[in-house]
Amino acid sequence: MSNNRSSSSKQLPIMEHFFTIQGEGFHTGRAAYFIRTAGCDVGCVWCDVKESWTSTPDQLMTIDAIVQEVLAVDAKFVVITGGEPTMHSLVELVNCLHENHIEVAIETAGVHSLDAPIDWYCFSPKKFMKPIEEAYEKAKELKVVINHISDFTWAEEHAEKVGETCQLYLQPEWEKQDKLLPLIIDYVKGNQKWKISLQTHKFMNIP
Repeated sequence: MSNNRSSSSKQLPIMEHFFTIQGEGFHTGRAAYFIRTAGCDVGCVWCDVKESWTSTPDQLMTIDAIVQEVLAVDAKFVVITGGEPTMHSLVELVNCLHENHIEVAIETAGVHSLDAPIDWYCFSPKKFMKPIEEAYEKAKELKVVINHISDFTWAEEHAEKVGETCQLYLQPEWEKQDKLLPLIIDYVKGNQKWKISLQTHKFMNIP
């Protein structure tokens, strides 16, 4: 690998990886290399990447190969997502990226312990599996998907448990956006600690 001080032949199941623009949350609009791990034990019924729930042997990539793809496009920011990325040991991948001066974020439901020194921890809890306490401690961003009006109360329950500096976002579930976005707008006006996150990559028609 070029420019790094170490390498790894460890493998991870990778569903897809691509250079794009981060479309959601705090880093919206920022160029980002997405690494989507395969495998998920959360199983959100409204998940828009259900093909990431399972993994197959042909999806295995070495960390060397993954990092080379990032370096090839000169990406400065990587988002590790899934599936549920904390199902896997990520420490070697993150260390290799850091050694190449690449900032690393993770998007997780916070249901498993994270073994890697992530720069930005985006915690997106789901009702289908209870998060662990570590997620509230590590969260720099809390992003709650609003799928039903009851989710506003559920979002507040999580907001009470994260740190004071954690950025708070409410995001409408894509298929119900026309119905839910007006409710979210009104809610944020009345609860100004929250911000709105939209899936802007879908408006831009990019992955």
